[in-house]
Amino acid sequence: MQTEKPLRFGIKTSPQDTGFEAILDTWLEAEEYPAIEHAWINDHFISMDEHHLDAPSLESWTVLTALGARTSRLRLGIMVMSNTYRNPAVLAKMAATLDVITHGRFDFGLGAGWYEREHIAYDLPFYTTAERIRRLDEACELIKRMWTEKAPNFQGTYYQLKEAYCEPKPLQKPHPPIMIGGSGEKLTLRVVARHADMWNYISGTPEDFRHKSSVLDRHCTAIGRDTATIERSVQDIINLDNLKAERELLARYIDSGATHLILSLRPPFVTGTVKRLVTELVEPLQEQFLH
Repeated sequence: MQTEKPLRFGIKTSPQDTGFEAILDTWLEAEEYPAIEHAWINDHFISMDEHHLDAPSLESWTVLTALGARTSRLRLGIMVMSNTYRNPAVLAKMAATLDVITHGRFDFGLGAGWYEREHIAYDLPFYTTAERIRRLDEACELIKRMWTEKAPNFQGTYYQLKEAYCEPKPLQKPHPPIMIGGSGEKLTLRVVARHADMWNYISGTPEDFRHKSSVLDRHCTAIGRDTATIERSVQDIINLDNLKAERELLARYIDSGATHLILSLRPPFVTGTVKRLVTELVEPLQEQFLH
């Protein structure tokens, strides 16, 4: 089968239950393999394991900036940031700065937020699901305006800007690619249709991914957007003990329209893992679908 878009493979190394050096070693190994184009971490302040809330959990922006300074080729991002954790105007400024520092390698991943336990622990407001998604919609709009306009004003229901200078602007034009994660058909995928350059899907099946992708297509059509302008992304938590099964699963996702594939690793991160991913997953899939 020939795909309409090139397949783009990446890794994800969540900064929980591990140390920075282990993550860095994995990213530096990935730098050696051009078949791995992008790399990601997640955005959490505490462990998602309720039985081990005291496990190490490194803050994502600090880690990503350090990784950006130590790498030179990989595109990099957070999969995905919670809009409820940071003021979106400040987030726009942080992202513009990181795009400059990394010479235009930054992918901007954002979601509505979901982990209530974390919000309680850090005294962060946890709104209803509908409000979190409406806030995400407004955040995407004001962030894009800060990246592309000289000193925008914005008067939303939840956020306001008054001559919000954001200098220097991001290097990527018109702005860094926006990745939105989430699969809610009525609200979230409408936000994806309005704002995203990439849509990420997790925690389901290739069949469900295909269905959600068709829903996204309908939302795009409703607002007159070309469905092909949104890249379809999936995350797969990799079982290193059965890469044959992982390869078969990823092939099904590719058949369902995914072209941006994130191979999510769990600690401990072992030297040589990226080489295995490339030789046992990425290269066979490229051979299967692109030749």
